[in-house]
Amino acid sequence: MSTEVIGIVAGTCTALSLLPQLVKIIQKKEARDISLFYLIVLLAGLSLWVWYGILRKDIPIIATNVTSTILNIAIIILGIRYKK
Repeated sequence: MSTEVIGIVAGTCTALSLLPQLVKIIQKKEARDISLFYLIVLLAGLSLWVWYGILRKDIPIIATNVTSTILNIAIIILGIRYKK
């Protein structure tokens, strides 16, 4: 298995790991137990990964981390909206 394939699979798993939390928030319309601090730190890290990918011109790093960033922003927005 090539290094690029491993990177794509790893990035995809990381991005998809946010999906169950997002679905749960949408279904329950409740985000009381969500740590916004955690999500903001994660957003900073993901943003740095995107920047790193851009500097390296590495499409798999950019694509998977942009996906993670979008999902993370959605969780933050809904977390703020549904925080009780």
